[in-house]
Amino acid sequence: MTVQTTTEILSDQATATLARRRFLTTALALPAAAAMPAAWAQQEGVVKLCQTTALTGPLGDLGSALHQGAMAAFQAINARGGVHGRQIKLETLDDAYEVSKAMLNLEQFLNDPDCFTLFNCFGTPMVEEMMPRLKDGNMPFFTPLTGGQVSRVAGARYAFNIRASYADEAEKLVQHLATIGIKRIGIAYQNNTFGREVFAGAEQAMQRAKLPDAVSTTVESNASDAAKAAALLADANPEAVLLGLAGKPGLELIKHFRKLRRGVSLYALSVLGTPVNIKALGIDAMGMAISQVVPLPTNSTTAVARDFVRALKNLDAKAEPSHLGLEGYINARTFAEILQRAGKGATRSAFIDASWGLKKWDLGGFEINATTPDRSASRFVELTVVGREGRLIR
Repeated sequence: MTVQTTTEILSDQATATLARRRFLTTALALPAAAAMPAAWAQQEGVVKLCQTTALTGPLGDLGSALHQGAMAAFQAINARGGVHGRQIKLETLDDAYEVSKAMLNLEQFLNDPDCFTLFNCFGTPMVEEMMPRLKDGNMPFFTPLTGGQVSRVAGARYAFNIRASYADEAEKLVQHLATIGIKRIGIAYQNNTFGREVFAGAEQAMQRAKLPDAVSTTVESNASDAAKAAALLADANPEAVLLGLAGKPGLELIKHFRKLRRGVSLYALSVLGTPVNIKALGIDAMGMAISQVVPLPTNSTTAVARDFVRALKNLDAKAEPSHLGLEGYINARTFAEILQRAGKGATRSAFIDASWGLKKWDLGGFEINATTPDRSASRFVELTVVGREGRLIR
């Protein structure tokens, strides 16, 4: 049997006491640590980006196209040696366009010490829920994918938005209608944050153009009242209808309205003009005008579109170019440019500072011009029209 001396016993007791104190200190610190983004630990040779987006679910085609476009850019950048010799790694988790899943993914990213920045997180409802969680500004929120004002907050330097806002798109559509002499305008908008922002932007643009008040109606997100809304608009006999709708509400409203007033021009925002939606509408999409926040990806005269198509085909030879794919590509290229300017071994704060120093940077037909957090770094909006076989033309 081993016999301990008094000194050894006291030493053991002191060690045990110290261990208990350390355990309690760690346990008490856990809730506070879980509430804060983890300090970034630079990985040797890698910069890790984290993304929650819809790869499945009702808008899975949108999230997948954005992701694919970004991956095409990052593959090309990494093949050339990365940025300051470091490879860009994008970790993406599917949230199926569900806020609860997106928030769980966000918590995982915030507690990952390797995560440098959030990138291209998709969806207005998700971004709206995520913004308060990120308000301490420690984690960059790079190109959240929404045109809503929810991510364009004065003083929120951590949130960097590129795409033109929904209000910018609505204004472009109204300006076009005013230019061609259309006065009787109907507006159908989704009964949520997205739809109300579109309606507000359209109303303000109509007032500036001195157009009469529009006949307007809301549509619920489950499209349960789409037929009723279409009938209300049809009875008002508008010359054109502006659609602040996305997904099923937009599809159902258009189908019902076309049965009642086939010859009336329809004007939609970029979120409705996806290849999947156009295919689902079939002949009902013919002639519909759609605002776009990036150039036509199949236009070979635009340098950034040519670069995108080349990178996309290198990633997947069977992939079809799309506006959303090009948007993901542009966002990824912009990230790499800012990281380059932030310098070797850049911190998150240095990256944020560099992002707001990006002025009048031209990717080749698309300009990035950072001003203030409440405004987008791009104001690019152009109109496309659905032609034969569902092809978009300018």
